[in-house]
Amino acid sequence: MDIRLLVLDIDGTIAGESNNVREPIKSAIKAVQTQGIQVALATGRMYHSALPFYHDIGSQLPLIAYNGALIKDPQTDKTYQELSVTPDIALALLDHLEQPQFRSRLDVHCYYDDQLYVKEITLETERYKLRSGAKPVVVPDLRSIAERSSLKLLVVSQDATLIQELITHFSDRFNREELHVTQSTEIYLELTHPQANKGLAVRHLTEEILGLTSEQVMAIGDNFNDLEMLRYAEIGVAMGNAPPEVQAIADWVTIDVEEDGVAIAIQKFLLGNEF
Repeated sequence: MDIRLLVLDIDGTIAGESNNVREPIKSAIKAVQTQGIQVALATGRMYHSALPFYHDIGSQLPLIAYNGALIKDPQTDKTYQELSVTPDIALALLDHLEQPQFRSRLDVHCYYDDQLYVKEITLETERYKLRSGAKPVVVPDLRSIAERSSLKLLVVSQDATLIQELITHFSDRFNREELHVTQSTEIYLELTHPQANKGLAVRHLTEEILGLTSEQVMAIGDNFNDLEMLRYAEIGVAMGNAPPEVQAIADWVTIDVEEDGVAIAIQKFLLGNEF
């Protein structure tokens, strides 16, 4: 194999509960970069929320944010791709999510121009703010944001059953040419443009920007929003903390994020005995 590009998810992959990249992972990443293998991040996070991790691992490539809705190069500030949920679909999503029976059971986050907008600051929003570093802007009506074509709508709920019900509902209501529906954690439902997924974004980075092929890519992720890029890559590695369905499609499963599973995977496939 001739792997020339390593693509990494952030949360649950290179960053665990501590919300930072541990030294064994940084050392492994630095070792592959020294060998000439380029390293990119592909995350569901906002662009500016992902930047500290981007700089921490010394990436020099465009950054894939919002599950692929945005591809932007921090080195040059050039935007390669920006895909928004169409206003009519975003408004339809809000119509459903803001029904009275959901008001106490979920939060909705809307993103426009790399800014987070919410209807109110709740406990879940505070938790999200603490982990992401985002500063939520409160607006009386999220429709004012949805009408601008949001990069992503995020549904947050501690009720995992409700998240699954919403996934089924939106997947049935909208076809794959209208909306991309996925999860980044058990409590995060991600709704994006139909072409905004990590698989297509990694393909764009690989083939259109870098002039490489899928056979030269290794990707590591931990959740459902990583499925497409794990399938695209020649080597798709799932974390030990990934759901069984994600582990099942991977070429290999490493250990848990808290045990530096990314470093183990890099050592196995890219470094041999050198790390």
